[in-house]
Amino acid sequence: MAAGALYSFPAVDQFREVSIVSVAPNGGNSESFHINIPVDRVMVGATGKDSSVPLGLAWPTDDIFENVSTEVFKVRNVRGAVIGIAARTVAKEGTVDIADWIIHLPARGSLFVNMGSKPKVGRPRIGQLRAGSQEFDDLQGFVAESWVSDTSGEEGVQRGRIELLATYVSTSEHRVASQTELPE
Repeated sequence: MAAGALYSFPAVDQFREVSIVSVAPNGGNSESFHINIPVDRVMVGATGKDSSVPLGLAWPTDDIFENVSTEVFKVRNVRGAVIGIAARTVAKEGTVDIADWIIHLPARGSLFVNMGSKPKVGRPRIGQLRAGSQEFDDLQGFVAESWVSDTSGEEGVQRGRIELLATYVSTSEHRVASQTELPE
């Protein structure tokens, strides 16, 4: 009876914002997210830089973290509604940045994306979906990260935004060889 009651009246009923997904040209799906900077930045952790971590926490000062920074953000859909959180970790190896994103959308699941090095001028950084949970468990695909500067010149206006465009295809439905290589 207890299991039946929990099924009928769940103890946790996560709110789920309606997904805004469109069909991609390759037959998969695409979804767009954005992060308004600085409004949606929750935390910055970095050695030797201005960090903004919650009181009582300190960014590690070990040498291994010298070239590593982590930021935590609120994630918004195309309508501007907050739909989840994301963490971006960047590690510098010489002149190359290695970036990873973890995007968590409550009631939907999480995405782990491994980005390429710094993008070419005027082009987005492309990353490959390496793992997912729940709704994203059986997907493969890519996420493009772009920076859009605020050019309004108005005081008090956000400085810009990070745009994330996710494109995914179900691995059970499509076994496409071209999906294993990053697009240009």
